[in-house]
Amino acid sequence: MSVDPMAYEAQFFGFTPQTCMLRVYIAFQDYLFEMMLLVEGVMLKKLNSIPGCKMSPPQLRKCTEKFLLFMKEHFEKLFSKMEEVLLQLVLNIPKNVLLPEDRVQEQYPYSKEEFQALQDELQQLQQQCRAQAAAEQQLRAELEEQKAVKAELEKILQCFDGLENICREHGAGNFKESFALLTKSSKKLQDVLKDVEEKSKKMKLHDQLV
Repeated sequence: MSVDPMAYEAQFFGFTPQTCMLRVYIAFQDYLFEMMLLVEGVMLKKLNSIPGCKMSPPQLRKCTEKFLLFMKEHFEKLFSKMEEVLLQLVLNIPKNVLLPEDRVQEQYPYSKEEFQALQDELQQLQQQCRAQAAAEQQLRAELEEQKAVKAELEKILQCFDGLENICREHGAGNFKESFALLTKSSKKLQDVLKDVEEKSKKMKLHDQLV
């Protein structure tokens, strides 16, 4: 069998030429064995029909094996020549022939350095795509968070609107003005409370000194 990998032929045919030749060899060999068994069976019938024949079946089997060995040796010589012809002429693609899917390489040739540069550029683009996808995912998460905050703000505004309506129904005037006045009053109360606490601390400190 040929030791040439014949990878280009395998790409074209879909199988390696060596595998094809091996299958042909096995098929011919199996057929030869079957034919020898068939011939042996016919000869046994003929010998049984001949009166006084002294050849026994074991002797006939030895003769059959010798003949099979002779045929096998000649078959292998013939097959070796047939394999050489088929691998060189039938299952061989000439060096100057390009497959249709490889013709683009002839139209747009490139060196090893150019191919490496393209590989580096492709890797860089892939990294940029991953970074862009991650940024897009982060923006989507922020957008979802903004939607949730907006929903909460809308609830608060609805609550204020309801309070303003209640204030109007009870004659409290504008809710915003009332709320501002309430905030200012609360601030004054906090200042008064703070002043009281400071005076209380001073009085306690004075009592302790006395």
